Amino acid sequence: MARSVRPSRPTSFRSFRAVSATRARSRGGRFSVLTLDSLTALRALSTAAALNSVKEMGMNTDVLVVGAGPTGLALSIDLARRGVDALVVEKADRLFPGSRGKGLQPRTMEVFDDLGVLDAILAVGGTYPVGMVWQDGERVGEHRMFDPAEATEDSPYNAPWMVPQWRTQEVLFARLEELGGRVSFGREVVGFEQDADGVTVRFAAGSDVRARYVVAADGGRSVVRRTLGIGMTGETVDPNPLLVADVRITGLDRDNWHVFPPRGESGYLAICPLAGTEDFQVVAQFPEGTQVDLSLDAIRAVVAARSHLAAESVTEVRWASDFRPRAALADRFRSGRIFLAGDAAHVHSPAGGQGLNTSVQDAYNLGWKLGAVLRGGAPAALLDTYEEERRPIAAQMLGISTGVHRGEIRRGEATRQLGLGYRDSSLTEETRTAPSGLRAGDRAPDGKLGDVRLFDAFRGPHWTLVTVGVEAPGLPESVRVVTGEEQPWYGKGLFLVRPDGYVGWAGEDASTLVGYVGRRVTR
Repeated sequence: MARSVRPSRPTSFRSFRAVSATRARSRGGRFSVLTLDSLTALRALSTAAALNSVKEMGMNTDVLVVGAGPTGLALSIDLARRGVDALVVEKADRLFPGSRGKGLQPRTMEVFDDLGVLDAILAVGGTYPVGMVWQDGERVGEHRMFDPAEATEDSPYNAPWMVPQWRTQEVLFARLEELGGRVSFGREVVGFEQDADGVTVRFAAGSDVRARYVVAADGGRSVVRRTLGIGMTGETVDPNPLLVADVRITGLDRDNWHVFPPRGESGYLAICPLAGTEDFQVVAQFPEGTQVDLSLDAIRAVVAARSHLAAESVTEVRWASDFRPRAALADRFRSGRIFLAGDAAHVHSPAGGQGLNTSVQDAYNLGWKLGAVLRGGAPAALLDTYEEERRPIAAQMLGISTGVHRGEIRRGEATRQLGLGYRDSSLTEETRTAPSGLRAGDRAPDGKLGDVRLFDAFRGPHWTLVTVGVEAPGLPESVRVVTGEEQPWYGKGLFLVRPDGYVGWAGEDASTLVGYVGRRVTR
């Protein structure tokens, strides 16, 4: 069972927003700049609006999101920009304070580009440092954590970007408030009942909430999943418990990820500088059956015993937790009007940085579908495709993260998540008889088509038709059309790109496109 120590971490948006403003001006950014005072005022107004809105609706909302982690916040941002009323409830009294999921993969960076938080994420993070292996107080060699990759026109984000989880959540939270969304802290779910029209959720304190749909983003120990009786199938990846802690430490440079191999019966120690902060993340492995001590004195003793540093080099512990790496997949991702997303649906080893990223992309897949059903007039059956598409992806990513943990897979192309897609989905229609290269179901690449950057065209809650060397047919105004004569990553043809950046339909002509749009794009 994981335990955590959570010292107070002051939340301030002033510094990263100042940098974000500079980046936004240089890149035509889409992230508004708020001072700390205006953010505080906005939060107060948002809270008041939330209470009034809920009161006026008789405690009703379109979507109740349980959990204010990266999954719940990303989903709520997507719903907010689609005009869907959503309320996030969080058991804790504040955002999660630790660094746990610190790696953002290139595909998640593309998602954040679309959600309007990329400039802020770039401002507060940094690249991963090169690993430095130590032995007996001497540097004995470098260790490359990731296979190198060059940014290309079709894939502009080429490598993982380090942002401590607590800071990623601050960025997402600020964006949600900017869009008028709301989070209600100190709201512990204790039960619920669902019927044909919605779900009534009960809390340890406060009034019930009635929602048309509920999304459980409440972590690996999800109360919602357990109450539903949905099982988790999985395995222990490693029986040896791990300590992970955010600390202040002296005597180490911030240019390297410092690795201290096991000595004797002791497990390994790794100390990584957390980009955009003054903190280091300490990870230490212990023998099976060890009860990990999370105190400052215990962490100091571990660092001193396994490295050349003195115990006093650890000056502060800002957050600490222990866990046993495991991999598990929920047997179902949906029960009636309740959906599972993120760690509530799949639990990963932290190796390879797949857990948070897969979770954010769950939200990205579910958000546009809930929006289409609740605001776009799409049939409720569209929501069946969430489990159809995301559960196989989660299973695949669990295999990768487990393989990385056991040293069987390198961090590289597989962990960047750019090759994931939905070719076998019931939403996918490939009408060409012998397609080569890009196919329906694949991630839609970036690049230029005429004078338009495609990711700029995709950004927003709409569908996009990419037409290359073919005349565009008449389509509803809700479909943005981009035309050009040549595009190397697409080839000649028509490509209808879903709101989540995957090609839903592809063809040489528009003979079946109008029918697909009528079935899938209702407005």
